[in-house]
Amino acid sequence: MQSQSQSPAVEMSELFPYAQGPALRTSQAHDKALEIIWENADSARFSYRWLRDHCACPECRHPMTRERLYMPLEDENFLNARPEASVEDGVLVLRWADGHESRFDAGWLHQRRPESRIDDGVPRAEAWREGFTPAHVPHAEMMGGHEGRREWLTALLRDGLVLLDDGPRELEEVVRIAELFGPMRATNFGARFDVQSKPNPNNAAYTAIGLELHTDLPNWRHPPDIQLLYCLENEAEGGESLFADGFAVAEALRHEAPELFLRLRDTPIDFRFQDEDSDIAVRAPVIEVDDTGRIREVRFNNWIRDTLRLPPEEADAWYEAYLVFWQRLREPRFRVDFALEPGQMVAFDNRRVLHGRGAFDPNTGRRHLQGTYLDIDHLESHLRVLARHATSAAPDTPTTSTNETGVS
Repeated sequence: MQSQSQSPAVEMSELFPYAQGPALRTSQAHDKALEIIWENADSARFSYRWLRDHCACPECRHPMTRERLYMPLEDENFLNARPEASVEDGVLVLRWADGHESRFDAGWLHQRRPESRIDDGVPRAEAWREGFTPAHVPHAEMMGGHEGRREWLTALLRDGLVLLDDGPRELEEVVRIAELFGPMRATNFGARFDVQSKPNPNNAAYTAIGLELHTDLPNWRHPPDIQLLYCLENEAEGGESLFADGFAVAEALRHEAPELFLRLRDTPIDFRFQDEDSDIAVRAPVIEVDDTGRIREVRFNNWIRDTLRLPPEEADAWYEAYLVFWQRLREPRFRVDFALEPGQMVAFDNRRVLHGRGAFDPNTGRRHLQGTYLDIDHLESHLRVLARHATSAAPDTPTTSTNETGVS
């Protein structure tokens, strides 16, 4: 079947390429929706209200900002909208009762069929399976161009963990990397922090003790998304880095002990960090899911759990679930452990992947990491922009997909 030319027939105020796709064959009016049929026999229904709301003409979309100008509330015909429809030169043309005309590109409509998912380059999270090893991307490739960044971002968003290798042993290199994608997320520890043993610490990370697996700052309403840790020195004995896939552990618990999963999902508890200058607290469950039941977040940090405000019976049941979840985190099937080397950076999804470290002896050598946080929105945005360029350069690449992979 012939595809449309690379140039769209109608400008739809959309930057992601949409000109590829089957041509329109016809349309058929139904009571509340218009059925669109393409030359490849695909079909889809769009409500008349949806079509009116998505008109992309300069009156309905700002030609520079691409933002919606049309306001359904001010259109007295909106709720009863039903246009005259025709296919003209491969374009869907709708003429509304008030005289307004809307034109829709065939490829754009095909991308936005209700059952399809636009493949914008952002991967779905995939649970670690036994034997998982994180992807490694050379520092030079990351800093050198689109392909290295795409590889690094894809691995990070898919697996929740990725390593960057062979970087310079320079102070603030983690800042230079972070700023490729957006501003650093500041917390009460600053925008960029040093992980090293220091006197009078206000956090266990600034000691030489071992750190149990945890997520950072679960006491915030919105904990940091992505953490970067850049190794400058690691000569001390011990101090290996520990990681576990919290999503995979939560899913395993859901299947193996559903009542314990529900206990951790449905019972909010208190998290709190306090020092001389800060007192940040929130009440939230250990496991959070979205409205489809997908795992969205894990909050686990035994140091900063606050007082457990539950009746005795509920408290005892919660502790049982909590200890089983904690024990699962330690199982080898969900974990990877390794020692960071100078010039190496690990990046991980702090709301999914738990991290920790073994104890180290500061008398045997120096250990110095620099870290920062990034909002995942900036990383996904960067990957979408890269995907737009890749799709524009590859006319035969499909732009839609109905296959979705996720944590299982």
